[in-house]
Amino acid sequence: MEFDFRLLIVLFPIIAAGGWAVFNIGALAIQQGQKFLNKEN
Repeated sequence: MEFDFRLLIVLFPIIAAGGWAVFNIGALAIQQGQKFLNKEN
C-alpha cells in the first residue's frame, strides 16, 4: 500500500487551519479566564 501524497497535500491546509483556530480560541479563552479570575480576587 503506497501512501498517496496528494491526500496529504489536500488535508494539510485543512488540518493547519483547524489547529490554528483551536490555538487562537484556546489563547483567547485563557486570557478571558485570567481576566475573570483577576476580577474575583
